[in-house]
Amino acid sequence: KLLDLLCENLGLEKGYLKKAFYGSKGPNFGTKVSNYPPCPKPDLIKGLRAHTDAGGIILLFQDDKVSGLQLLKDGEWMDVPPVHHSIVINLGDQIEVITNGKYKSIMHRVIAQSDGTRMSIASFYNPGDDAFISPAPALLEKKSEETPTYPKFLFDDYMKLYSGLKFQAKEPRF
Repeated sequence: KLLDLLCENLGLEKGYLKKAFYGSKGPNFGTKVSNYPPCPKPDLIKGLRAHTDAGGIILLFQDDKVSGLQLLKDGEWMDVPPVHHSIVINLGDQIEVITNGKYKSIMHRVIAQSDGTRMSIASFYNPGDDAFISPAPALLEKKSEETPTYPKFLFDDYMKLYSGLKFQAKEPRF
């Protein structure tokens, strides 16, 4: 549903993003459960360093009492407040490439907190390993000279590159 809503908003045919993610064996799914214990001196550690997510769409069920998630907006770190029974939707690098930058993957981090244990569950919907990722042709037709064009690549190749560069600027990965 989320992929189709993104397609509709971009003027792409329904199902375009699903097809782009499919590869020969279908998309990849994964879930990561994280536990961030309280830290008596949070200013002395980095927490989870700033990064963008490599994949497609990430659904994050974050702790509803203990904060810590931040995103970078206009050069400043902003808290993503915990909200009871809510899911944070994060777009990854592959959405940025396919949309030719119309949607951006967001730099985010988790900072340590002293006021309690923070739990989160992130579910990832990523392209298949052998899916070729590139900007949607319909979005390239409308581009201006200032609009970046991203390369075509195999998702598995991107993941090999990403593993060594995760905590660095995302632009060199493209």
